[in-house]
Amino acid sequence: MHHLLHRAQTLLAGVALLFATHTVWAQAPHTVFLEDLTWTELRDLVHQGKTTILVPIGGTEQSGPYVALGKHNARVKVLSQRIAEGLGNALVAPVIAYVPEGGTAPTTSHMRFPGTITVPDEVFKKTLESAANSFKVHGFQNIVFLGDHGGYQKDVQQVVALLNKSWASTGATNGARAIVPEVYYSTSSDGYAQILRQHGIRDDEIGTHAGLADTALLLAVAPQMVRKEAMRSGPKVGQADGVYGGDPRRATAELGQLGIDAIVSKTVQALKASTSAR
Repeated sequence: MHHLLHRAQTLLAGVALLFATHTVWAQAPHTVFLEDLTWTELRDLVHQGKTTILVPIGGTEQSGPYVALGKHNARVKVLSQRIAEGLGNALVAPVIAYVPEGGTAPTTSHMRFPGTITVPDEVFKKTLESAANSFKVHGFQNIVFLGDHGGYQKDVQQVVALLNKSWASTGATNGARAIVPEVYYSTSSDGYAQILRQHGIRDDEIGTHAGLADTALLLAVAPQMVRKEAMRSGPKVGQADGVYGGDPRRATAELGQLGIDAIVSKTVQALKASTSAR
């Protein structure tokens, strides 16, 4: 009797293990990031209606002595994740971290500072075009470019216009469309500056690059990338240090979160409107 009971318990344990293993295999990870999915999981999600792909465009550039070089890459990844989650039918492509940042001979713009990486405009545009065509082949219908840096906004707009013209002329489109929601960048720049003014921040603090606005947004999503102690105790930095027209010393994560929330909500709203109207 004891022997039979032991065999029954062993059999039940095996069935339970098999069921648990099958359950694990059947569950796709809860993620919006394309890189975290297998190709079969991605295929199934597209078939289930996740037909919008967000292409985050960052940039690797100097942002003064207090902000790490990957500012745009970290920021656009978090923002894209939140926007995708807000949309509900979107996934997020890998961040494009190599973008036009100036010349190398002679060094111009941010290339005058160590760590900045630049690529020619044509290379950048071809990369975006190739990525979009890849996503179109795999069944995505809305290919959305989210550019976090001001320097290449015109390049992105040109690529979107070229793609839509090309796809429309082939007659073999699956209904795919390239989109650049202008509200994403306008809210992170002029729109956010207006929010900061309403909270008592002066224009000479806000800045256009590596000032309070830039630093606060990063503090809200990746505080480890800001050298807070050195920033708080250090002297005011200027253009020679890579900080343009601003003073980051009063930046806080709380101020940054106001901007992050505005960028996400306005971009989600704009994309829902543009994609549902199709």
